[in-house]
Amino acid sequence: MRFQRFATPLFLLALTLAALMPARAGQALEPERVVSPGGIEAWLIEDESNPLMALSFAFRGGAAEQPDGLEGVAALATSLLTEGAGNYDSEAFQEELADRSIELSFSASQDRLGGSLLTLTRQREEAFRLLRLAMTEPRFDLPAVERLRQQYQVVQARRAQDPNTMASRAFFRLLFDDHPYARPSEGTPESLAAIEIEDLRSFIAEQFARDRLYVAAAGDIDPENLGRLLDETFGPLPEEGAPPKAEAITPDPEGGLLVVERDQPQSNVVLGQGGIARENPDFITAALVNRILGGGGFSSRLFNEVREKRGLAYGVNTSLAALDKAPLLVGNVSSDNARVGEAIGLIRAEWQRMADEGPSEEELRLAKDYLLGSFALGLSSSPRIADTLLGLQLDDLGLDYMERRRELIEAVTPEDAKRVAAELLDSEALTLVVVGKPEGLVSTRSLPE
Repeated sequence: MRFQRFATPLFLLALTLAALMPARAGQALEPERVVSPGGIEAWLIEDESNPLMALSFAFRGGAAEQPDGLEGVAALATSLLTEGAGNYDSEAFQEELADRSIELSFSASQDRLGGSLLTLTRQREEAFRLLRLAMTEPRFDLPAVERLRQQYQVVQARRAQDPNTMASRAFFRLLFDDHPYARPSEGTPESLAAIEIEDLRSFIAEQFARDRLYVAAAGDIDPENLGRLLDETFGPLPEEGAPPKAEAITPDPEGGLLVVERDQPQSNVVLGQGGIARENPDFITAALVNRILGGGGFSSRLFNEVREKRGLAYGVNTSLAALDKAPLLVGNVSSDNARVGEAIGLIRAEWQRMADEGPSEEELRLAKDYLLGSFALGLSSSPRIADTLLGLQLDDLGLDYMERRRELIEAVTPEDAKRVAAELLDSEALTLVVVGKPEGLVSTRSLPE
């Protein structure tokens, strides 16, 4: 979660132009590797057709590296980086960004601390200067800390009563017990209250280091200037960060059902099992299988069986969650208390049918078409291109992946899909958490102590 000011009209105009013309007409997007004089690497797609550039960057680590009892320090610390740095207090720093049509933000996920920068070419030097200040000289002034802390506490108190959040947190506790993934990454009102200013400083100092840094850029900047700015901006960071705390873990394979009683008219369900790592050669095949099973919206099997044929839910979906320490295949559905058991039974049946039979040739063809088209649509602006390049780096897919991706997708055969579906899916290993008052469902699992 992060709080941002609205962009200026000039900035919005430039962003619109970038979305309309993401690259030179008729030219393929060809990323190049840029290594700065100081040895900092970035991937770049240069495009001079619009007077702006986007930068995306990430540090491996993220909320999984938070100290026990200080959950929320990652989200709170990253949100505060644009609330004052160097000689600028919160208001002055935000004014500098707004007056120069610069958009700068930071975020935290389980495995990443990330950031993005979008700037007009003429403000590029100042934009990178402000980015450097935010990372290397954050102020963490008490008024800003207390203001954002209170906002986060209100949000987390509300989320603690949200049935989807309740189901998700219980689900992760069943799968990961005392691993950091089992803790509420954005914190609780109590853990947020325990965070001191020195905790914020220490966390950023430990996590913002060059040995875990990944950078991507797109737009109006050449390799020479990018290399110089990389050194000026990221060069002052420590060469090495703190040793990682979170270790790889195998999700609990037991499966089973946990019912969390809550007086409400419908039940909210989170379900899933172990997934497949992004570096696995079968990941693309698994992504196709998932789209057909539950990740394809209106076209998925689960949506057709649960929603279209029987009207048991407004929606049902699944997704591959490629967490660094433990990849998952997860899903969710909400249904009336009286019929949620029926919905779960259908999901289990389709889960197993896909494992036993695999997808049809027509289903596989449609899923391939979607993956091919959606990737191209995701390259519709400089910020999206930079985000895509960053993701390719983090997943270690290689600089030529954008060229190879089509071939990899088209090479998947029905036999491949059937094999991967059989290896990936196991309805007996499904862990389900139901929050509500479901009729006819009894817990077979309990939360770890």
